[in-house]
Amino acid sequence: MEIRFGTDGWRGLIAQDFTFSNLEKVVSAIAHHLEKTSKNPEVIIGYDTRFLAREFASRAAGVLNRKGIKVYLGTRPQPTPAVAAGILDLKADGALMFTASHNPPQYSGLKFIPRDAAPALPEVTEDIEKELAELQGEEISIMDREEAIKQGLLADWDGKKNYLQRLRKTIDCNLIEKTPTRVIISPLFGAGQGYLEEFLGEFGWRVEVRESGLDPYFGGSMPDPSEDRLKEMAGEVKNTSAKLGLALDGDGDRFGIIDEEGFYLTPNQFLFLAAYYLFEGKKMKGNLGRTVATTHLLDRIAKEKGLEIIETPVGFKYIGDLLKQGKILLGGEESGGMSISSHLPEKDGLLACEMISFYGKSLGEILYQAYDKFGFLASRRFDLAFERKSREPVLEGLKNLGPGHLDGEEVVQRNTTEMVSN
Repeated sequence: MEIRFGTDGWRGLIAQDFTFSNLEKVVSAIAHHLEKTSKNPEVIIGYDTRFLAREFASRAAGVLNRKGIKVYLGTRPQPTPAVAAGILDLKADGALMFTASHNPPQYSGLKFIPRDAAPALPEVTEDIEKELAELQGEEISIMDREEAIKQGLLADWDGKKNYLQRLRKTIDCNLIEKTPTRVIISPLFGAGQGYLEEFLGEFGWRVEVRESGLDPYFGGSMPDPSEDRLKEMAGEVKNTSAKLGLALDGDGDRFGIIDEEGFYLTPNQFLFLAAYYLFEGKKMKGNLGRTVATTHLLDRIAKEKGLEIIETPVGFKYIGDLLKQGKILLGGEESGGMSISSHLPEKDGLLACEMISFYGKSLGEILYQAYDKFGFLASRRFDLAFERKSREPVLEGLKNLGPGHLDGEEVVQRNTTEMVSN
């Protein structure tokens, strides 16, 4: 089968596409890439809570160890932001993260994160794919764990402590400590469990956790913090004294947010709110970045402040590139990825708790306060599932959509940047 990296890594059905044999080939290709870019490379390997994730990670470590590459192997499931932060903390040459993010439980996946801790850009994944094509027929051997430890090529690693310390430097901890409140958290059985609970608990917040523990079926649903997935949380927040509901996806890099009235904030709404808070509340200044499908309310804020808005194709890797270059203060995408310049060039949800502490209002109230100043724009995301054979005609049809009318209103502009993605 052909193995290709998509917008955020390689993904496939477990046992059909994502097999130990295919995994060994991909990891060997990554090893060749590392050997070209680093002398005596060292990497971190992390994984989420999916079926066989730990075993896939261990097999990858054996492939890299046999090639003389030192591996820091996660001792437990850890979220992608913590793995990315670990690269910077250890000054490693990159990381492998085994996750299929928010996708259904029957999928697994592998992200390669380079030494800058940002998602891999196309030139990196294309080089890995090139190495993979040239590996055909190469025999791949594995070093066992005991031998790797004996040779100093394998060490256990847990990035939670350092990640939370990094978070303490990013969030206004004095502010949230002054206004402790009740919050409901759901990691959706994913790798982010234990992080928000510990961080907020340290500052006196009353944290209640739902959907935690090891369940590779994610409670029988996708680990996607979408509005539909969080209906039960929304009801609980609305009918109790909780001021906030916070949810994460399978690898802890996407956010889902419920305000105290049970109102679900879409990622587009929260990105607009985050920019509003940074500029209007914290009086910060800096350009903004967004992917093509992300709210143009960010454009309005940037224009009002005399700043630049940088539009990118689909994929947080382009936002991460802008962050690591210092070109933007905040960047995000409509699928729930966000980060700020003082944190990581990898997506990570931040700021909701700090916002309600600063304003003393619900997120919904703050949002309408921002709408009063910058106006309102509507957007909605629809996710449709297709079998590959029936999906192609749909994608082809989308390419031919042109300006016309929508519900009786004239379409005045059509942006075709990354309009159709496989």
